[in-house]
Amino acid sequence: MQHLLRSQQFSVEGLTKLYDMADRMRVTFGRKPDRQGMRTFLAGTLMHAIFYEASTRTRFSFESGAQHLGMSVVSTDNAAQFSSAVKGETLEDSIRVHAGYAPDVIVLRHPEDGAAERAAAVVDASGHACHVINAGDGRGQHPTQALLDAYTIDRHYGRIEGLTVLMGGDLANGRTVRSLAYLLGKYSEMRIIFVSPPQLAVGADILEYLDRHGVRHDQVSDMESVLPEADVVYWTRLQVERIADRGFAHEMRELQRASFTIRARHLRLLKERTIILHPFPRKGEIATEVDADPRAYYFHQAENGMYVRMALLFSLIKELPL
Repeated sequence: MQHLLRSQQFSVEGLTKLYDMADRMRVTFGRKPDRQGMRTFLAGTLMHAIFYEASTRTRFSFESGAQHLGMSVVSTDNAAQFSSAVKGETLEDSIRVHAGYAPDVIVLRHPEDGAAERAAAVVDASGHACHVINAGDGRGQHPTQALLDAYTIDRHYGRIEGLTVLMGGDLANGRTVRSLAYLLGKYSEMRIIFVSPPQLAVGADILEYLDRHGVRHDQVSDMESVLPEADVVYWTRLQVERIADRGFAHEMRELQRASFTIRARHLRLLKERTIILHPFPRKGEIATEVDADPRAYYFHQAENGMYVRMALLFSLIKELPL
């Protein structure tokens, strides 16, 4: 795999290999003497982290993981404000320059759909041998988030096949939902329940993809009616920054507070082993009173991100088959 741009690039076999590698990273990291030895794994390699949008978990898990593996890291936070982009430089020109500095990996977050594919095309045309990883592009995809989401599910249940996953919140604008749905479509006997107001319903392209892959799916607007059916509850925030109409955004925020917020009283509707996931940041759509429940798995999920991204960096640079 030269570049990681979309969830669809993976096979179930490739995912299994990646998750086994993430387990190895977790175990090695957990033993302090071995943790120091990890710094030799990718010593002498370089990662450029180019973030045009704000990020906490994605940026810091990539950068922390890279440094634990011995990589050097050059990064820019809010590149839209603190790079030549503010002077009007195109993404293509910026990526061509970055590629010329010989990084082994470019991790890119950008507000425009398809930006990662454009960056990969520039790298390929330039003849420089580096990997481009999509760390989120507009409403498009966020494949590494989907990887850690599926890893968390798999390691909790010991499988993904045959589970019912409830995805709720802003399904129209959330790239994490899009990427995870594409990834879950790789597995057999899946069922996905989409829960949202009609105004924020999941896109037709995702539904068509799930149909092609034989994934059962339903769309509902009553959260409480389907919580008892879920093995996994994947909840998301309202993507206010991707909604141009401020009045509409306010209306959807109030609707979310009234009907699409998970509170402590909803926990009694869940199965004993159901886990609640969230890609973060959250803005009230899961009440903090839920955090104490052992089924609230979102902080554990965020921690998994470092190990999965370490496994991905190692596999790409070492050219292991995925």
